[in-house]
Amino acid sequence: MDDGRPTGPQAKWWSRPTTGRPGRDEPESRGRGEGDAPSARPDSPGPTDTAALADSPVPPVGQEPQPSRPAGPPLHEPDVYSTPPYGGPGPWAPAPPVQRPTPAHGTPVPPRAAPLLPPQPAPGPPQATPVPPRSSDPATVPPQTSPEQAPYATTDGTGAPLAGPGEQRPSQWLQYDPWGAPGQPLTQVGPPPGTEPGRRKSRRGGAFAGMLLLTLVASGIGGGVGAYVERTGGLTTVELPQASHDNGDRAPESVAGIAASALPSVVTLHVSGTAESGTGTGFVLDARGHILTNNHVVAPAGSSGDITVTFSSGESAAAELVGKDSGYDLAVVRVRGVSGLKPLPLGNSDNVRVGDPVVAIGAPFDLSNTVTSGIISAKQRPITAGGEKGDGSDISYVDALQTDAPINPGNSGGPLVDTQAHVIGINSAIRAADSGKGTERGGQSGSIGLGFAIPINQGKRVAEELINTGRATHPVIGVTLDMKFTGDGAKIGEKGPEDGPAVTKDGPAAKAGIRSGDVITEVQGQRVHSGEELIVKIRAHRPGDRLELRLTRGGKEQSVTLTLGSASGT
Repeated sequence: MDDGRPTGPQAKWWSRPTTGRPGRDEPESRGRGEGDAPSARPDSPGPTDTAALADSPVPPVGQEPQPSRPAGPPLHEPDVYSTPPYGGPGPWAPAPPVQRPTPAHGTPVPPRAAPLLPPQPAPGPPQATPVPPRSSDPATVPPQTSPEQAPYATTDGTGAPLAGPGEQRPSQWLQYDPWGAPGQPLTQVGPPPGTEPGRRKSRRGGAFAGMLLLTLVASGIGGGVGAYVERTGGLTTVELPQASHDNGDRAPESVAGIAASALPSVVTLHVSGTAESGTGTGFVLDARGHILTNNHVVAPAGSSGDITVTFSSGESAAAELVGKDSGYDLAVVRVRGVSGLKPLPLGNSDNVRVGDPVVAIGAPFDLSNTVTSGIISAKQRPITAGGEKGDGSDISYVDALQTDAPINPGNSGGPLVDTQAHVIGINSAIRAADSGKGTERGGQSGSIGLGFAIPINQGKRVAEELINTGRATHPVIGVTLDMKFTGDGAKIGEKGPEDGPAVTKDGPAAKAGIRSGDVITEVQGQRVHSGEELIVKIRAHRPGDRLELRLTRGGKEQSVTLTLGSASGT
């Protein structure tokens, strides 16, 4: 029926509805009103496909559709030239504002029906699917059909054709309400619910977060385990390879074997007196408790001081002085009430050769049971030590054994033993590098490899005399020496003590024909360079020994033989 309107569907461009327009559920008049735009001009590109009015713009991925709300005046005034508000339609023209679809021929819109399940595709040839819009603007969707195609959209996104003119529209149109309240059901366009890219992204984000949390937990556990391993050395006890325990036996001639044999017989002495105190070493001579040491070790005790002996086992006992001699720098003390004493065997110093290995035992700087080793560096070294009193009464003359075994203050009086753990010397003096005064007995300088020991043959004789008589005897030749003589040899002085004769009347020298002014150059074939050396060579023998001397008199050399006399020591 012709109602005076153009036949066929005709595109309409709408401004946003005003307050005075009919409600959403009321039928709208298709007559030309004040707000209606005139028909397209004949020279326009062509009528716009009603699919542009029917299809809702597809929102971007992850963005909810924003429904339009009827509020405010129209966005623009009507155009008398019938020009669309956004330009003529075309492939690139923006879509008109979202409008409520109007059925053809003014058919009233039935009331909004309840949401229905998405319609199933109708049988028929597959229809083309609309191409997604080029622009990201949800309000601009370019038309995808030509004027010759169906007046409505070919598909609704599910592949089912939409209703044409005079046909009942699908229920999806009844669910679409651009001005409806948020949350109203809309026509589903795109992938089925639960498969949107946004949800996949959310699931991927959740999986990533879970993996990150798992990584952090694993890192924390690994760090804790690493810290524990570093502190404790591992999750299990670490056992390093080690040699098995042996029985401790060593070869008797080794340093360890020598030390094991000699240490039980070595003691440490602590001496204290009214003015001074000191520490030294000694060794056991017999089971009766006699101990041999240096005179300068016990000298601080004087006549009323205390002497304490500490054995290698740690036991201590008080000791008493038996006898001493400053000329030989030897002394004997005795402990009582001590059982199980082990005497240290005595060797023979005449059998010693240069280069023989030796071991020195003592308490350097009060470090008890210290063992050092070395060799015999030289024999018959004439040394003098002491002289602190200034009157010569404390000077000792020793025909010593020289050793490079480290000897320090506190080693004095200790034994110097050979490879059989036999005593061959008594450690007594060292050469101090910083003193510049020669050999010292009680200095605090350290060892520089020049140590000196009294030969045990001399020590044995003196110790026996001290134990038996409390005093030691010195061999003498009965002369007074000129100690200021700087020539080579030992010169007999011009006068003796208290202006007496330099050669003692009826003494050994007088009987051998020695005179004042003679210079003695050899004793028993050994060269003598000074008066001190002559004393040392003489005291290396026992009283009563016969000696052959060579001397110079008036520029002529001659030899004499004498028998050593005896003098009481101090």
